[in-house]
Amino acid sequence: MHYGPTAAADYLRRFLGVSVPCADRTLAFFPPAASLAAVAAAVRDRADIRTGAQNIHWRETGAFTGEMSASIAREAGADWVLVGHSERRHLFGETERETGLKCAAAVRDGLTPVLCVGETLPQREANATDAVVEAQLAAGVAALSPAEIAGILIAYEPVWAIGTGRNATPADAGAIHSLLRRALARLTADAAGGVPILYGGSVNPENVAALLAAPDVDGVLVGGASLDPERWAAMTTT
Repeated sequence: MHYGPTAAADYLRRFLGVSVPCADRTLAFFPPAASLAAVAAAVRDRADIRTGAQNIHWRETGAFTGEMSASIAREAGADWVLVGHSERRHLFGETERETGLKCAAAVRDGLTPVLCVGETLPQREANATDAVVEAQLAAGVAALSPAEIAGILIAYEPVWAIGTGRNATPADAGAIHSLLRRALARLTADAAGGVPILYGGSVNPENVAALLAAPDVDGVLVGGASLDPERWAAMTTT
């Protein structure tokens, strides 16, 4: 919940002033809903940048005060959407069934879902990480065809590492990403290798290079470290 439309436009002005486009990667910004249009307008001339919504409702229309449908998000300028972010799951009670409905709605209305999965500290300490992330993945893509699954992104964000300064080691991240890659292969064998799997959880300039070097880590989902446009721009060329 950072940056309204005016502040978001200023952020992008500063970011674009120092950002160097790289042909081998895609960047995405996920602002609050009220800032979607401002962000989309600011980056419209950068083919390497996408705008994403932080959340959607799975219904197309109706009496759901405070919610936003996939089609409304798309009209406001979103290309992508986060689904099942840890804060949606743990602060707002989003269920695995709902993540599946949201992924299906996103695909239906032309958005690319970024399905977030990850375990809490008690789950990690109970050695339940593998079972948790596989169940979250399966639920999120339950209504998608193999071809549709091939078009999404996955983000592994261990809940115990988000905003705590504690990040998974590159080996930890690589192990879970490899697990997710194998799980994807069982769902869509022909395209599993092309689904980007991102790591999120206290990513910063000091650890990003090591995390990106880990097996099956295709990118990062950055939170607090992205709030400074110059700092974030430097990270995007890593």
